[in-house]
Amino acid sequence: MYKIIFATLLLIMGNKTLAQVIYPDATLPTDTPRFFAEGLLTDGLSNRDFAISPKGDEIFYTLQQPRFVTSTILHLVKNNGKWSKPQVAPFSGRYKDLEAAFSPDGQMVYFSSDRPTASNPVKKDFDIWRIKRKPNGTWTEPENLGPIVNTDKNEFYPSITHSGNLYFTVEADYGKGSEDIVICKPVAAGGFGKPESLPEDINTKYDEFNAFVDPDEQFILFSSDGRPDNLGRGDLYMSRKDKAGNWKPVKHLPQPINSVAIDYCPFVTWDKKYLVFTSSRLNKGLINGKSKNYGQLKELLSGAGNGWDDIYWVKFNPDW
Repeated sequence: MYKIIFATLLLIMGNKTLAQVIYPDATLPTDTPRFFAEGLLTDGLSNRDFAISPKGDEIFYTLQQPRFVTSTILHLVKNNGKWSKPQVAPFSGRYKDLEAAFSPDGQMVYFSSDRPTASNPVKKDFDIWRIKRKPNGTWTEPENLGPIVNTDKNEFYPSITHSGNLYFTVEADYGKGSEDIVICKPVAAGGFGKPESLPEDINTKYDEFNAFVDPDEQFILFSSDGRPDNLGRGDLYMSRKDKAGNWKPVKHLPQPINSVAIDYCPFVTWDKKYLVFTSSRLNKGLINGKSKNYGQLKELLSGAGNGWDDIYWVKFNPDW
């Protein structure tokens, strides 16, 4: 009886912890996507992909030059309930880095980078890298995941689960399209086994990329470009696992989550309440057919919704 009561208290405390996450946006989203932390993370610059730590006290996202001349991971930290302003992450700023993802225990961060390796000092393709948290809270130097995971082509958008499985996007010759989603399972000796392509309903002859996998591996959210039901230049799709552990046929997420622009880089908060994603959809004020003066154009084109990447969030619906 005492064990049951203790377990119940732990469950309540765990749920309370999740419910107390304070985001750098006081207005929580509804069923309609809205800018995430407008003026801070969504400010008219090209901001994309998002990850928050399991404790809810660190955020990583990417600031890019719109033509991908630069790509830098930025970092926010919450102290005493208040979020800091964005700063360049301690491991970023020199090379093209993007798409940071926390491990479920919060002790590692995986990301994609074109930084050189010891064996290839002029490296130009993107690999998956990893940093580990030190006892003092700082991060180790980035570690390349090695030739089993990484190839001489691009690897992007890592997602790590409780089981240790690593999901990411590849531009490899063995893919069904030019971009596919694969899984690398951990091996007893450490590291990961060879990449395995996800099933055909997820990977098709079209491009599939930037998958967020539920830490419990019960669902996957990803983007695909070229499918007949696409609304724009890439839409969000979702698949769940059946009782046998197989991925079910994918579902195309409805409007207004998907739009005529590109919608990608999904992330579901740890309490599974909100979907955070990236979109280049336009501010309706730009396309309302009305004449605008210079001041109005300058305001619209320098703010969020100007056609560059912005970070949005929306209430997560498990029935999508």
